[in-house]
Amino acid sequence: MDTLNSILNFEIFSIGDTTVKISKLAVIVLTIFVIKILLWIVKKTLIRKHKITTLDTGTSYAIYQIIKYVLYVAAISFILENFGIKVTLLLASSAALLVGVGLGLQQTFNDIVSGFILLTERSIKINDVLEVDDEVVKIESIGLRTSKALNRDDISIIIPNSLITTSKVINWSHQSQKTRFKIDVRIAYGSDVDLALKILEESAFEHPKVFNRELIEARLINFGYSSLDLQLLFFSKNVFRIDRTKSSIRKIINRKFAENNIKIPFPQMDVHFKSNNTEIK
Repeated sequence: MDTLNSILNFEIFSIGDTTVKISKLAVIVLTIFVIKILLWIVKKTLIRKHKITTLDTGTSYAIYQIIKYVLYVAAISFILENFGIKVTLLLASSAALLVGVGLGLQQTFNDIVSGFILLTERSIKINDVLEVDDEVVKIESIGLRTSKALNRDDISIIIPNSLITTSKVINWSHQSQKTRFKIDVRIAYGSDVDLALKILEESAFEHPKVFNRELIEARLINFGYSSLDLQLLFFSKNVFRIDRTKSSIRKIINRKFAENNIKIPFPQMDVHFKSNNTEIK
């Protein structure tokens, strides 16, 4: 026992009045180990809740992140106190410095606060499909300062949290699992409009990713300069990969139009030249 006490009280080094002993290092290691164990228990509990209740993935992730940040802040405070550093006194004595740093890192702090808002408010969750800055992305993770997303080209994008909380963001996943999309089509004047509209609806229904045939609708929306402008409206649950769905439907439409002799016109422009009959002397 005396040997153990002598090992724990062995002084490694000292800075001023602060002495670093093996016992203090052991406390740091033990604290980190306890934090890791607690986080593991929390994660397993949330996974179990997710399987047996309606707790979704985004909510589980938000709860886990908040608990993790709280535990780490508590652990850092405990370690500083163990070394004899009073956290409250440290913050009070460095208030002026913190103001200067805060002004320089104002945007960073804004992102951090926005991260807490996203995690607690849960208006944006993991796997939500968002439209940010005219780009559609799927949220993969929400961090303390930034969020990681994947666009439709499978490219990872790092988004500052403040951009999500302060900008106009469309959440395609927020209200319903299905979303309405449209495909614009032009046909030549003189074409059978009723047949073209029927082909559009049939083309959408043939695709397996289209939701509910009764909600499919084709319209004549305008008389264009060189074409009749049609529009196909349909619902799909495949929100994030909708470009692939639209491409497949367009191919079906093109095939059916060719089979039924319905032409998609090229843009045309008539140019008239005025002759100049002025005599040259």
